Amino acid sequence: QVQLVESGGGLVQAGGSLRLSCSASGSIDSYNVMGWYRQAPGKQRELVAAITSGGSTNYADSVKGRFTISRDNAKNTVFLQMNSLKPEDTAGYYCKLTVSLIRNIYYWGQGTQVTVSS
Repeated sequence: QVQLVESGGGLVQAGGSLRLSCSASGSIDSYNVMGWYRQAPGKQRELVAAITSGGSTNYADSVKGRFTISRDNAKNTVFLQMNSLKPEDTAGYYCKLTVSLIRNIYYWGQGTQVTVSS
């Protein structure tokens, strides 16, 4: 029922910028959390940034000051503005929608690749 569609990934040089977007469709409650995770080959998937429907945000220490997460509640869309990109930011980036923490209900996008060259 719920589907997440991501876009905005690509190849950039170190120091460049990208803007990712993720739009959710289907039956979605007013309260939810949308976030971005990333996973490089051979590494564990890690939280990059998350934002609640009320606007509260959380960032990984490695991206603070460089990345900004935002959302459009009316369109159930989340954005990730990535500036000052580094080669270590290279990974698959995945959008996650959390609709219930207590019931452990999550939805994942298929991912978009971000590659940063040195």
